[in-house]
Amino acid sequence: MSDGRVTGESAPPASDVVTADDVADAHERLDGVVHRTPLDSSRTIADRCGAERVGLKLENVQRTGSFKIRGAYNAMAQLPESARERGVVASSAGNHAQGVALAGDLLDIDTTIVVPEITPAVKIDATRGYGADVVVEGDLYEESYEHALRLAEDEGLEFVHPFDDAAVIAGQGTVGREIAADAPDVDTVLVSIGGGGLISGIATALKARDPDVRVVGVQPEGAAHAKPSLEADEIRMLSAVDTVAEGIADARLLERTFAVVRDRVDDVVSVDDTDLAVATTVLAERAKTVAEPAGAAPVAALLSGAVDVAGERVAAVVSGGNVGLAEHAELTRVGMQALGRAVEARLELDDWPAILGDVSEAVAASGAELDSVERAPRTASDAPNRVPVEVRLDGSGPDHLADALDSLSALDGVDVVSHSLDRCVGESGDSA
Repeated sequence: MSDGRVTGESAPPASDVVTADDVADAHERLDGVVHRTPLDSSRTIADRCGAERVGLKLENVQRTGSFKIRGAYNAMAQLPESARERGVVASSAGNHAQGVALAGDLLDIDTTIVVPEITPAVKIDATRGYGADVVVEGDLYEESYEHALRLAEDEGLEFVHPFDDAAVIAGQGTVGREIAADAPDVDTVLVSIGGGGLISGIATALKARDPDVRVVGVQPEGAAHAKPSLEADEIRMLSAVDTVAEGIADARLLERTFAVVRDRVDDVVSVDDTDLAVATTVLAERAKTVAEPAGAAPVAALLSGAVDVAGERVAAVVSGGNVGLAEHAELTRVGMQALGRAVEARLELDDWPAILGDVSEAVAASGAELDSVERAPRTASDAPNRVPVEVRLDGSGPDHLADALDSLSALDGVDVVSHSLDRCVGESGDSA
């Protein structure tokens, strides 16, 4: 495996990697193949981050559920006939897999996709549904990548890189062309960074039209490799990644994306996994859209204050929505708690289970909702003559839930031993 040590001096000029003309050609090639996704406005998110306007570029409603079909199709449509006949192979954490598989179906090219074991089942099933042969190999993406390269060499397949490919980057750049057309006065555009293909294409398209537009990359703290690379002016590779956002859990930029990001991206910020859960929750509740954590990262940067957009006209690319229902439910559960809209509390009860009726009535009288209640494992600190119980309450905000907990504490035979309200990051607000 290459150590990825490309310095600023050895990286190719960005203009040698991809140009606005390349993106324009991709735009024509993709006409009628991909959806022209909407740029929906969100007053809720704008109010919370202080922006004049926030538009959400909803690539989660793109074919295959993410932007990846753009780059995959643009690259595969340009393959010579001999390569098409042999077939292609790709490595992916899920979204590129589906993009390559669908492009293969549309172009009548056999596809083999290598995915790491962390890939959600929903993405694997969807990839197979497009007719691809899926091979699960490796704990991390880098291992899947190496295995795909071996397959390409051993079986004579054409390797379609998920991001470090000029045609792939140009295809992803069509997202930027659409943003520029729908919001010609945009000041700042936020884009997730995994390997850097999407932001490289978008920045290329936007900067060619308006050099003053600010393009900001967003990474999870557990996979934040781009900023250190840019600061060192050489590619830095992480020894490990740890984030809920598996779609952008890459360990490094590569030569082409490093060159373009260094030249055309203005800043890179990071968010933690709780920020991602909050953004996923706000998108579901207020924008009525389902986003995977990687797709929610730009919104997380806005809501967490990781980037200052006060008074600006902003676009945030919601790059994908391929998330399993159970995972999405867990993310929104964490997000609701972080927003102070839900609280988990540990109670001690004198009379189990008879007193549960009083607990339920007290919660209902406070206007909150008793989401769950269950007997908890006893610990050494619990009173031997009382029953420990864990409850989850939903409400309108931290103050409301604090009042609900106070109403429980006021009951005879009920003690609130601990709760999670002190860990919330703010209120969800009331704007639509």
